[in-house]
Amino acid sequence: MLLCIDSGNTRLKWGVHDGQGWRQRGALQQAEVSQLAAQLHAFPELQDVAISHVAGETVAAGLEAALAALGLNGRFLASSPEAAGVRNGYREPERLGVDRWCALVGARGLCPGAVLVVSAGTATTIDSLDAEGRFLGGLILPGFDLMRGALARGTAQLPLAAADYNPWPGHTQQAIVSGCIEAQVGAIERAYRRLAALAGETRCLLTGGAAPYLIDALAVPHEQRDDLVLEGVRRLAAWSATEN
Repeated sequence: MLLCIDSGNTRLKWGVHDGQGWRQRGALQQAEVSQLAAQLHAFPELQDVAISHVAGETVAAGLEAALAALGLNGRFLASSPEAAGVRNGYREPERLGVDRWCALVGARGLCPGAVLVVSAGTATTIDSLDAEGRFLGGLILPGFDLMRGALARGTAQLPLAAADYNPWPGHTQQAIVSGCIEAQVGAIERAYRRLAALAGETRCLLTGGAAPYLIDALAVPHEQRDDLVLEGVRRLAAWSATEN
C-alpha cells in the first residue's frame, strides 16, 4: 500500500492508494504535520511513501520525523527529463518544481490530449502540455492571497480585502478581490487560447486551494481536480517501480 504526499508551501495533502484506488485522502496545515501519524493510524499496513515536497528543508525534516513515528521512510521525488509519458521541456529539467512536474504527470494520466494544468495555491502556475505529452513551458504568478496581501502591505489606504467577485465592483474591497481574480483568470485564458491554437482541442484542469476563487470567473472550459499532484505522485511511483 502506497502513501502519497503533496507537501506544499501552506498545506500537506496525503492519500493512501491500494493499487486499485484511493482508500482515503486528507490534508493538514504544514504547522500541524506532527498530526500526520494520528490521521494515518487506520493504515498500519503502509509499506511505501512517495513525496512531492516544495516547502524547504525545515519542513522536510518535520515531515520525515512524522513518518518516522509510523516507522516509514519517504522517497522525495524529483523532476526529470522524461517520466510516465511526459517529456520535460525545461532547459534544466531538474529545476522544474516537483509539484508542477507531478501535476503534469497526473494530468497526462487523466487526459490523452492537450491540457492546460493550473495549480492555484500560494503561487499560481499555468503549465502547457501538448497532445504528445510534451511540457511546453508555463507561467508562475503570485497567487490570489499573495496579490491581496501585496496591496495591503504596499499601500497606505488599501485593506486586506475580503469580498465576493463582481465584474462591476461597487466598493473598494470588492474591487481588490475582483481585480486579483481577473488577473489570475486573464493569464489562464491567454495561456489556454495559446495552447489551443497550437495543439487543437484542449482541456483545462485546475487544482489547489485557491481554485474555487477562480472557477466562476473563468471563461474557458475547465474542470477542478483537487488531487492532481497526488495523482501524479502515484503515477510516478508506479512508473519508477517498473523502470527499476
